[in-house]
Amino acid sequence: MEELGQRVLVVAFDGWNDAGEAASAAIAHLRESGAYREVFAVDPELYFDYQYTRPQVRLDADGSRRLVWPDATLWRPLHPSDGTRLWLLSGVEPARAWQAFAAELIDAALREDITGLIALGSMMSDVPHTRPISVFAGSENDKLRAALGLEKPTYEGPAGILTVVSAAAEAAGIPCAALWASVPHYVAGHTPSPKATLALLDRLTELTGAVIPRGELPAESLAWEASIDAAASDDEEMTEYIHQLEQTRDTWDSPEASGDAIAQEFERYLRRGGEGPGSKGPDSPRRQ
Repeated sequence: MEELGQRVLVVAFDGWNDAGEAASAAIAHLRESGAYREVFAVDPELYFDYQYTRPQVRLDADGSRRLVWPDATLWRPLHPSDGTRLWLLSGVEPARAWQAFAAELIDAALREDITGLIALGSMMSDVPHTRPISVFAGSENDKLRAALGLEKPTYEGPAGILTVVSAAAEAAGIPCAALWASVPHYVAGHTPSPKATLALLDRLTELTGAVIPRGELPAESLAWEASIDAAASDDEEMTEYIHQLEQTRDTWDSPEASGDAIAQEFERYLRRGGEGPGSKGPDSPRRQ
Protein backbone atom coordinates (compact mmCIF):
# COMPACT_ATOMS: atom_id res chain seq x y z
CA MET A 1 0.00 0.00 0.00
CA GLU A 2 2.90 2.40 0.69
CA GLU A 3 3.91 2.23 -2.97
CA LEU A 4 0.61 3.84 -3.98
CA GLY A 5 0.84 6.47 -1.26
CA GLN A 6 -2.09 7.98 0.59
CA ARG A 7 -3.52 10.19 -2.16
CA VAL A 8 -4.84 7.68 -4.66
CA LEU A 9 -6.79 8.59 -7.78
CA VAL A 10 -9.45 6.04 -8.79
CA VAL A 11 -10.40 6.26 -12.48
CA ALA A 12 -13.31 4.84 -14.50
CA PHE A 13 -14.97 5.82 -17.77
CA ASP A 14 -18.29 4.97 -19.38
CA GLY A 15 -18.08 3.12 -22.66
CA TRP A 16 -15.73 0.44 -23.98
CA ASN A 17 -14.06 -0.07 -20.58
CA ASP A 18 -17.31 -0.50 -18.63
CA ALA A 19 -19.14 -3.79 -19.27
CA GLY A 20 -22.23 -4.08 -17.12
CA GLU A 21 -21.58 -0.49 -15.94
CA ALA A 22 -19.53 -2.11 -13.17
CA ALA A 23 -16.62 0.36 -13.14
CA SER A 24 -18.63 3.57 -13.53
CA ALA A 25 -21.04 2.34 -10.85
CA ALA A 26 -18.09 1.82 -8.49
CA ILE A 27 -17.07 5.46 -8.91
CA ALA A 28 -20.68 6.58 -8.45
CA HIS A 29 -20.90 4.50 -5.25
CA LEU A 30 -17.71 6.08 -3.89
CA ARG A 31 -19.04 9.58 -4.58
CA GLU A 32 -22.36 8.82 -2.92
CA SER A 33 -20.61 7.30 0.10
CA GLY A 34 -18.48 10.36 0.86
CA ALA A 35 -18.20 14.12 0.46
CA TYR A 36 -16.43 15.33 -2.70
CA ARG A 37 -15.79 18.60 -4.48
CA GLU A 38 -15.17 19.04 -8.20
CA VAL A 39 -11.68 20.42 -8.82
CA PHE A 40 -11.28 20.01 -12.58
CA ALA A 41 -13.33 19.20 -15.67
CA VAL A 42 -12.31 19.05 -19.32
CA ASP A 43 -13.90 21.24 -21.98
CA PRO A 44 -16.34 18.83 -23.70
CA GLU A 45 -16.12 20.75 -26.99
CA LEU A 46 -12.52 19.56 -27.41
CA TYR A 47 -12.96 15.84 -26.90
CA PHE A 48 -16.50 14.55 -27.53
CA ASP A 49 -18.48 13.82 -30.67
CA TYR A 50 -22.02 14.81 -29.77
CA GLN A 51 -23.54 12.62 -32.47
CA TYR A 52 -21.87 9.64 -30.77
CA THR A 53 -22.23 10.79 -27.14
CA ARG A 54 -25.19 13.12 -27.09
CA PRO A 55 -25.91 15.67 -24.36
CA GLN A 56 -28.83 14.73 -22.12
CA VAL A 57 -31.89 16.80 -21.20
CA ARG A 58 -32.64 16.61 -17.46
CA LEU A 59 -35.37 18.04 -15.26
CA ASP A 60 -34.31 19.90 -12.12
CA ALA A 61 -36.21 19.68 -8.83
CA ASP A 62 -38.28 22.73 -9.81
CA GLY A 63 -39.22 21.15 -13.14
CA SER A 64 -36.95 23.31 -15.30
CA ARG A 65 -35.07 21.62 -18.14
CA ARG A 66 -31.29 21.75 -18.53
CA LEU A 67 -28.66 20.24 -20.80
CA VAL A 68 -26.02 17.94 -19.32
CA TRP A 69 -22.96 17.58 -21.53
CA PRO A 70 -20.61 14.59 -21.62
CA ASP A 71 -17.61 15.25 -19.40
CA ALA A 72 -14.59 14.00 -17.50
CA THR A 73 -14.33 15.36 -13.96
CA LEU A 74 -11.81 15.11 -11.13
CA TRP A 75 -13.24 15.02 -7.59
CA ARG A 76 -11.35 15.74 -4.34
CA PRO A 77 -12.45 14.22 -0.99
CA LEU A 78 -13.46 16.98 1.42
CA HIS A 79 -12.63 15.36 4.74
CA PRO A 80 -9.12 14.57 6.01
CA SER A 81 -8.22 11.01 6.92
CA ASP A 82 -5.43 9.25 8.80
CA GLY A 83 -5.27 6.60 6.07
CA THR A 84 -5.57 6.53 2.31
CA ARG A 85 -7.77 9.17 0.70
CA LEU A 86 -9.41 8.46 -2.65
CA TRP A 87 -9.69 11.09 -5.37
CA LEU A 88 -12.12 10.18 -8.17
CA LEU A 89 -11.95 10.68 -11.92
CA SER A 90 -15.01 9.74 -13.93
CA GLY A 91 -16.51 10.58 -17.27
CA VAL A 92 -17.14 9.41 -20.79
CA GLU A 93 -14.51 7.89 -23.07
CA PRO A 94 -13.59 10.72 -25.49
CA ALA A 95 -13.98 10.54 -29.26
CA ARG A 96 -10.85 12.48 -30.22
CA ALA A 97 -7.51 13.93 -29.04
CA TRP A 98 -6.86 11.18 -26.50
CA GLN A 99 -3.27 12.24 -25.78
CA ALA A 100 -4.27 15.83 -25.05
CA PHE A 101 -7.22 14.57 -22.98
CA ALA A 102 -4.95 12.35 -20.86
CA ALA A 103 -2.35 15.12 -20.49
CA GLU A 104 -4.97 17.54 -19.13
CA LEU A 105 -6.21 15.03 -16.59
CA ILE A 106 -2.72 14.03 -15.40
CA ASP A 107 -1.72 17.70 -15.07
CA ALA A 108 -4.76 18.15 -12.82
CA ALA A 109 -3.79 15.04 -10.84
CA LEU A 110 -0.26 16.39 -10.32
CA ARG A 111 -1.69 19.67 -9.02
CA GLU A 112 -3.58 17.58 -6.45
CA ASP A 113 -0.33 15.81 -5.42
CA ILE A 114 -1.74 12.40 -6.38
CA THR A 115 0.65 9.64 -5.33
CA GLY A 116 -0.91 6.63 -7.08
CA LEU A 117 -3.58 5.74 -9.61
CA ILE A 118 -5.92 2.75 -9.86
CA ALA A 119 -7.92 2.29 -13.06
CA LEU A 120 -11.21 0.40 -12.81
CA GLY A 121 -12.58 -1.49 -15.80
CA SER A 122 -14.91 -4.37 -16.59
CA MET A 123 -15.16 -6.72 -19.55
CA MET A 124 -17.52 -9.36 -20.89
CA SER A 125 -16.07 -12.84 -20.30
CA ASP A 126 -16.95 -16.54 -20.32
CA VAL A 127 -17.59 -16.74 -16.57
CA PRO A 128 -20.62 -17.94 -14.56
CA HIS A 129 -22.71 -15.45 -12.63
CA THR A 130 -23.11 -17.96 -9.79
CA ARG A 131 -19.46 -17.84 -8.73
CA PRO A 132 -17.46 -14.96 -7.23
CA ILE A 133 -16.64 -12.32 -9.83
CA SER A 134 -12.99 -12.63 -10.80
CA VAL A 135 -10.96 -9.42 -10.84
CA PHE A 136 -7.67 -9.16 -12.70
CA ALA A 137 -5.22 -6.94 -10.81
CA GLY A 138 -2.24 -5.86 -12.87
CA SER A 139 0.41 -3.20 -13.29
CA GLU A 140 3.22 -2.24 -15.63
CA ASN A 141 5.09 -0.88 -12.61
CA ASP A 142 7.69 -3.36 -11.30
CA LYS A 143 7.66 -2.02 -7.74
CA LEU A 144 3.86 -2.17 -7.48
CA ARG A 145 3.78 -5.74 -8.80
CA ALA A 146 6.38 -6.86 -6.28
CA ALA A 147 4.79 -5.06 -3.33
CA LEU A 148 1.14 -5.82 -4.00
CA GLY A 149 1.33 -9.19 -5.75
CA LEU A 150 -0.03 -7.85 -9.03
CA GLU A 151 0.31 -9.46 -12.45
CA LYS A 152 2.05 -8.06 -15.50
CA PRO A 153 -0.49 -7.48 -18.30
CA THR A 154 0.25 -9.38 -21.50
CA TYR A 155 -2.70 -8.16 -23.59
CA GLU A 156 -1.97 -6.91 -27.10
CA GLY A 157 -4.64 -5.25 -29.22
CA PRO A 158 -6.99 -2.26 -29.26
CA ALA A 159 -6.70 -0.10 -26.13
CA GLY A 160 -9.22 1.97 -24.24
CA ILE A 161 -8.85 5.37 -22.61
CA LEU A 162 -7.88 3.75 -19.28
CA THR A 163 -4.68 2.47 -20.86
CA VAL A 164 -3.88 5.89 -22.32
CA VAL A 165 -4.48 7.73 -19.03
CA SER A 166 -2.49 5.14 -17.06
CA ALA A 167 0.45 5.39 -19.48
CA ALA A 168 0.43 9.19 -19.14
CA ALA A 169 0.35 8.87 -15.36
CA GLU A 170 3.32 6.47 -15.27
CA ALA A 171 5.28 8.79 -17.57
CA ALA A 172 4.60 11.61 -15.09
CA GLY A 173 5.88 9.52 -12.17
CA ILE A 174 2.52 8.37 -10.77
CA PRO A 175 2.55 4.58 -10.21
CA CYS A 176 -0.51 2.85 -11.67
CA ALA A 177 -2.46 -0.36 -11.16
CA ALA A 178 -5.55 -1.64 -12.95
CA LEU A 179 -8.49 -3.71 -11.74
CA TRP A 180 -10.68 -5.44 -14.33
CA ALA A 181 -13.84 -7.32 -13.34
CA SER A 182 -15.08 -10.18 -15.53
CA VAL A 183 -18.81 -9.83 -16.20
CA PRO A 184 -20.68 -12.87 -17.58
CA HIS A 185 -21.29 -12.11 -21.24
CA TYR A 186 -24.75 -13.67 -21.25
CA VAL A 187 -26.16 -11.14 -18.73
CA ALA A 188 -26.17 -8.14 -21.08
CA GLY A 189 -29.88 -7.67 -20.37
CA HIS A 190 -29.23 -7.53 -16.62
CA THR A 191 -27.25 -4.28 -16.52
CA PRO A 192 -26.07 -2.80 -14.23
CA SER A 193 -24.08 -5.60 -12.57
CA PRO A 194 -23.78 -4.77 -8.85
CA LYS A 195 -21.96 -8.04 -8.12
CA ALA A 196 -19.10 -6.93 -10.39
CA THR A 197 -19.13 -3.45 -8.84
CA LEU A 198 -18.88 -4.98 -5.37
CA ALA A 199 -15.96 -7.17 -6.48
CA LEU A 200 -14.08 -4.10 -7.78
CA LEU A 201 -14.63 -2.22 -4.51
CA ASP A 202 -13.50 -5.21 -2.45
CA ARG A 203 -10.27 -5.44 -4.42
CA LEU A 204 -9.81 -1.67 -4.26
CA THR A 205 -10.00 -1.88 -0.46
CA GLU A 206 -7.36 -4.62 -0.45
CA LEU A 207 -4.95 -2.55 -2.55
CA THR A 208 -5.40 0.80 -0.79
CA GLY A 209 -6.63 0.04 2.73
CA ALA A 210 -9.29 2.75 2.26
CA VAL A 211 -12.52 2.35 4.19
CA ILE A 212 -15.34 1.98 1.66
CA PRO A 213 -18.93 1.53 2.90
CA ARG A 214 -20.73 -1.12 0.86
CA GLY A 215 -24.26 0.17 1.51
CA GLU A 216 -26.93 -1.77 -0.36
CA LEU A 217 -24.51 -3.37 -2.82
CA PRO A 218 -24.44 -6.82 -1.13
CA ALA A 219 -28.24 -7.05 -1.22
CA GLU A 220 -28.37 -5.73 -4.78
CA SER A 221 -25.79 -8.32 -5.82
CA LEU A 222 -27.91 -11.16 -4.44
CA ALA A 223 -31.00 -9.80 -6.19
CA TRP A 224 -29.06 -9.48 -9.48
CA GLU A 225 -27.88 -13.08 -9.26
CA ALA A 226 -31.41 -14.28 -8.40
CA SER A 227 -32.86 -12.43 -11.41
CA ILE A 228 -30.44 -14.24 -13.74
CA ASP A 229 -31.22 -17.57 -12.07
CA ALA A 230 -34.91 -16.97 -12.76
CA ALA A 231 -34.28 -16.05 -16.41
CA ALA A 232 -32.04 -19.10 -16.95
CA SER A 233 -34.53 -21.50 -15.37
CA ASP A 234 -36.82 -21.07 -18.39
CA ASP A 235 -34.03 -21.69 -20.91
CA GLU A 236 -32.61 -25.21 -21.01
CA GLU A 237 -29.74 -24.26 -23.31
CA MET A 238 -28.72 -21.38 -21.05
CA THR A 239 -28.94 -23.56 -17.94
CA GLU A 240 -26.63 -26.16 -19.48
CA TYR A 241 -24.20 -23.50 -20.66
CA ILE A 242 -24.00 -21.95 -17.18
CA HIS A 243 -23.40 -25.43 -15.73
CA GLN A 244 -20.46 -25.90 -18.12
CA LEU A 245 -19.00 -22.55 -17.07
CA GLU A 246 -19.38 -23.52 -13.41
CA GLN A 247 -17.52 -26.78 -13.95
CA THR A 248 -14.66 -25.00 -15.71
CA ARG A 249 -14.44 -22.30 -13.03
CA ASP A 250 -14.49 -24.86 -10.20
CA THR A 251 -11.66 -26.79 -11.86
CA TRP A 252 -9.54 -23.66 -12.20
CA ASP A 253 -10.21 -22.65 -8.57
CA SER A 254 -9.65 -26.06 -6.95
CA PRO A 255 -6.51 -26.31 -4.74
CA GLU A 256 -5.40 -29.53 -6.42
CA ALA A 257 -5.75 -28.15 -9.95
CA SER A 258 -2.61 -28.52 -12.03
CA GLY A 259 -1.82 -26.92 -15.34
CA ASP A 260 -2.53 -30.20 -17.13
CA ALA A 261 -5.87 -30.65 -15.35
CA ILE A 262 -6.95 -27.14 -16.26
CA ALA A 263 -5.93 -27.64 -19.88
CA GLN A 264 -7.84 -30.95 -20.08
CA GLU A 265 -10.97 -29.44 -18.58
CA PHE A 266 -10.76 -26.48 -20.96
CA GLU A 267 -10.44 -28.84 -23.93
CA ARG A 268 -13.53 -30.75 -22.76
CA TYR A 269 -15.36 -27.46 -22.40
CA LEU A 270 -14.49 -26.49 -25.98
CA ARG A 271 -15.54 -29.92 -27.32
CA ARG A 272 -18.95 -29.42 -25.67
CA GLY A 273 -19.38 -26.24 -27.67
CA GLY A 274 -17.84 -23.72 -25.32
CA GLU A 275 -18.89 -20.69 -27.32
CA GLY A 276 -22.31 -20.83 -25.69
CA PRO A 277 -25.32 -18.68 -26.54
CA GLY A 278 -24.75 -15.02 -27.18
CA SER A 279 -21.51 -13.22 -27.95
CA LYS A 280 -18.54 -12.49 -25.76
CA GLY A 281 -16.28 -9.49 -25.44
CA PRO A 282 -12.85 -9.17 -27.04
CA ASP A 283 -10.83 -9.62 -23.85
CA SER A 284 -10.29 -12.13 -21.06
CA PRO A 285 -9.31 -11.47 -17.44
CA ARG A 286 -5.79 -12.75 -18.06
CA ARG A 287 -5.17 -10.58 -21.08
CA GLN A 288 -6.37 -7.08 -20.26
